[in-house]
Amino acid sequence: MKIFVCIKQVPDTETKIKILPDSSGIDAATVKWVVNPYDEYAIEEAVKIKESLPGSVVTVITLGPKKRVADVLRTAIAMGADEGIIIDAPESLDPLSTAKALAATIKKEGEFDLILTGQAAIDDNASSVGPMVAQILSIPHSAVISKLTVTNESFLVEREVEGGNKEVVQMQGPALISATKGLNTPRYASLPGIMKAKKKVLKELDLNGLNLEKTLGTKFTHYRLPPEKPATKIISGDASTQVRELVRLLRDEAKAL
Repeated sequence: MKIFVCIKQVPDTETKIKILPDSSGIDAATVKWVVNPYDEYAIEEAVKIKESLPGSVVTVITLGPKKRVADVLRTAIAMGADEGIIIDAPESLDPLSTAKALAATIKKEGEFDLILTGQAAIDDNASSVGPMVAQILSIPHSAVISKLTVTNESFLVEREVEGGNKEVVQMQGPALISATKGLNTPRYASLPGIMKAKKKVLKELDLNGLNLEKTLGTKFTHYRLPPEKPATKIISGDASTQVRELVRLLRDEAKAL
């Protein structure tokens, strides 16, 4: 089985974001970059399929400034993926252009059976690239899946829907599936895997070389951090005093009453 996994490099959730002086974006030099957490589930699922179906090949693809994003491909290879492809592209590429680039690259690589992505990237939380890749390639897709059963002919997926219910979908390959938390437990990269990943030659492509149709992308400007939360007020006194003071604050300061 030939499997592609589309992954993204995102800021670590513990990184303290700094805005550029002209408010045009985030100061990337201060950011610690990691594999998008939802993509880790996609990588793990691909490696599990590879282990259960001998002869399978897992190729991970990422897009962005090649000097930086290569790290996430090596992380995926250290987890058990076989090959890595970098599409050298600007940091600010919009989701539609990203989907077109990923779809063009996969199509260029030839026939495939399955594409795995994460449910969403935690930086923009758009949840749109995976479905758009499937639409461009004219293949079935299912998102936010929590269980996957694979045969050589089809994919049976289980996904959470509103009201706590579960939906079961059977798809014929090739197909695209977006993974979410609960699908599996991503493994840690082993030391031999890390050493192998360091020596692995990654395939590099240039975005301009894909000859994609130009689209009107989304551009963000005037970045700013959220305002600091006001200091918490602690009301002292007995219960009746606290209630009276709380009512006064809600009426006179918060204007909620």
